[in-house]
Order: sequence, then structure tokens, then C-alpha cells
Amino acid sequence: MITLYDFGNSGAAYRARIALNLKELDYKQVPIHLTKDGGQQFNPEYTEINPQNFVPTLIDSDVELIQSMAIMEYLEEVYPDPSILPGDVNDRAQIRALANIVACDIHPINNLRVRLYLADEMEVTPENQKIWIEHWIRVGFMAYEKFYDKGPQGKFSYGDAPTIADACLIPQIANARRNGCDLSDFTILLKIEQICQALQAFEKALPANQPG
Repeated sequence: MITLYDFGNSGAAYRARIALNLKELDYKQVPIHLTKDGGQQFNPEYTEINPQNFVPTLIDSDVELIQSMAIMEYLEEVYPDPSILPGDVNDRAQIRALANIVACDIHPINNLRVRLYLADEMEVTPENQKIWIEHWIRVGFMAYEKFYDKGPQGKFSYGDAPTIADACLIPQIANARRNGCDLSDFTILLKIEQICQALQAFEKALPANQPG
């Protein structure tokens, strides 16, 4: 049985759940609440498992993995069918590039620890924190849509099947909404979101549908 250390509103954990669901894999969830008790990710027991004190962490038999992108790549290699990195070498590279627009350039500078640092150490007001978050989301989403236009322009982010790019995009859209960002300009991304959310794999992964 696969075990996923998880938090419902974590974008990184959310994308790992989508990947597991797309692979139709059974997994046990262990909730790690990022704000309760000073942050359960800092418990010594969890620090032993994930020295970064992040979620998700995936355990599959004797394999322990941190970092959502590494987790999704692992799932693709160990459980290749159905594929979430389909196509030839060029297709797979393009899908990774889309995924990394979110995972490397939007999400890390807007996640919980950055927001807490902005508030607690830099004394950035809530209004300016929102400006910060929305700015980087808009910059990333504009690039994502331009990249989509250069690809096969299918139903999903790249082609007509869901991939790791969609697994990254949908949680970031949810995060944008949670922070009150105006997404009305991003018609392509909203259309992709609608198509993804019609799939059980994405619905099952929704933060509202998670334990803990």
C-alpha cells in the first residue's frame, strides 16, 4: 500500500493526489496539518521522514520520496499505465516545461512559508501580500497560456489526455482563487480546469474531499 503524507490545501500535495488518482492507485493518506500545533510538519517524527518539513511525502514499500515533481516522475516510471507523461521525448519535455512553470516559478514564491515570512519578518501588510501573490500568479499564467498556444492545443494543457502539467495547474488555480485573484483573463486555463474537474481523479483530489 502506498502512503501519502498530505495536507488538503497544499498545492504540492494536491498535485501528488491528482497523479495518484490518474494512475488509479490505492493509497493511504496521513494528514499533516501545516498550521495546527505550530505546524505538524515540524514534529520530530515527521522531520525524520521529510527533513524539509514539507508535504507531500510518499512511501511505497521501501521507497521514501519527497518533492511532488519527483513523486510524479516516480509514479510514471513504476506504474506507467495510464501515462501522465505521454508522447515522444519532445512531448514529454514540453509537458515538463509546462508543469515547471507552476512548480518552479509560481508556487514556491507564494507558498505558506514565504507568506509567513513576508508577514512576520518583513511586516508586509495583507493588502501588499495579496498584490505579491496575484502578480506572480498572473505572470506565470500568462506564460502558461502562451506556451499552450505553441503546443498541440488539445483539451488539456498538452494534448487530449491529462498529464503532470494539469496536475500542477489545477491546484495553482485553486490557490489563486483562495487568495482572491481575478482569473477572468485566463480563458484557456479556465476551460482546461473545467475539463479536468469533470474527471473523477481531479474531483477526488479536491481539498474539500480530503481527511483531516
